[in-house]
Amino acid sequence: MPVPQWVAQVNKRVFNKLEIKRGARPVLTHVGRTSGKVYHTPLDAHPVDGGYMFILMYGSDSDWVKNVMASGHAELRMSGKKIELTAPRLVPENDAWQRLPKTTKAPAGFLNVTEFLQMDARS
Repeated sequence: MPVPQWVAQVNKRVFNKLEIKRGARPVLTHVGRTSGKVYHTPLDAHPVDGGYMFILMYGSDSDWVKNVMASGHAELRMSGKKIELTAPRLVPENDAWQRLPKTTKAPAGFLNVTEFLQMDARS
C-alpha cells in the first residue's frame, strides 16, 4: 500500500500550491480526463534513457496518473525548460530500478511504494 490517499489530498490542496510557488521542484502540467481543466502537479522527475520516470508515491490510482494515462501526454517544467512527454506507461518495479539513476533514493520501505510511471521526452 503506497502513501495513504488522505495524505495525497492534503498535499493536493495545501502543499502542492506552496511547492509550485516556491519553484524548486519539477512541475507536471496535465489535463483532467473528465473536466478538461489544466492541472499543475509538483513531482520528482528522474531522467532515464529517452525520458523521465516518476515514482508513484500514492500509486497508479492518483488523479494525475489517471489524467496522464487517459490523455497520453503531459508537459514537464524543469530547470526553466518545458519538456513534452508522451507514451505514459506503468513500469514494473524491478525494471524501474534498473533504469533509474543509481543516485535515486528509494522511498522508505514501510511506505511499500512499488509503482512507477515512465514517459518519453518528445524530441
